[in-house]
Amino acid sequence: MNIIQNKYLLVLGIASLALLLLLTACGPTVNQTTAQPTVTINPGFQSQVSPIPTVPPYLCGAWSSNNAPGIGSAITIYARLVKNLQGVSGATATATVHFSGQDVQLAQAASDIGGYVSFSLPLEYRQPAGVPATIDVTFTNFPGGTVHCTPAFFTPH
Repeated sequence: MNIIQNKYLLVLGIASLALLLLLTACGPTVNQTTAQPTVTINPGFQSQVSPIPTVPPYLCGAWSSNNAPGIGSAITIYARLVKNLQGVSGATATATVHFSGQDVQLAQAASDIGGYVSFSLPLEYRQPAGVPATIDVTFTNFPGGTVHCTPAFFTPH
């Protein structure tokens, strides 16, 4: 190698070293973290547990035969009333369908020996496609008084 090539290599090496130092100087700064305080829990905390709620003796739920029916089809709404997980017969059930533009009351039904009732619901294009509708079912005329079921729902397509 000649002297000129050596000078270029020396200048190139120094420039590379300077560029490397500049890049590391622009890096993120390191911050010290502060120590977090120690958390202590009072041993009496566990004695303050709230009691487990009691399950009501009468329970009911409602559901639809098809959760995604056609807008012109007919579906069936089912509901069941139980006392201590046994069906309650002879209770009167009413159902109200909440369409987007109106509420429709369905005919009353009496629960069978298993506590089941069913309602026929022709949709008749009353609910737009993609818009959910709910159905409230209430049981009356039984020793437990009145029970409102978990609502059923459907979304026409």
